[in-house]
Amino acid sequence: MFVTPAFAQAAPGAAAAPSAFLQLMPLILIFFIMYFLLIRPQQKRAKEHAAMIEAVRRGDQVVTQGGIIGKVTKVMDDGQVEVEIADGVKVKVVKRTLANILNKTEPAQG
Repeated sequence: MFVTPAFAQAAPGAAAAPSAFLQLMPLILIFFIMYFLLIRPQQKRAKEHAAMIEAVRRGDQVVTQGGIIGKVTKVMDDGQVEVEIADGVKVKVVKRTLANILNKTEPAQG
């Protein structure tokens, strides 16, 4: 009925601590999961957005991050575009704030 202390104790050396690599394995696994599920897709989306912004040209219909839809009338060198949001109403917008290009114009032939 009573267990003597000699039987209750583990054998010496039988319960050795796991190696440092095995202790770090869960952290390494979590990092790889976070990289492939969160970081990598975000970097890909950022690259696609940067390529889209660089491809903006005159005549494209764009949407700003504020939800304003307009037509690009002028692309400036300093990272800005001029967008016509109504007849005769033009605003300057920073290129980085363009959220999407709705209608793309074809490049000029010639």
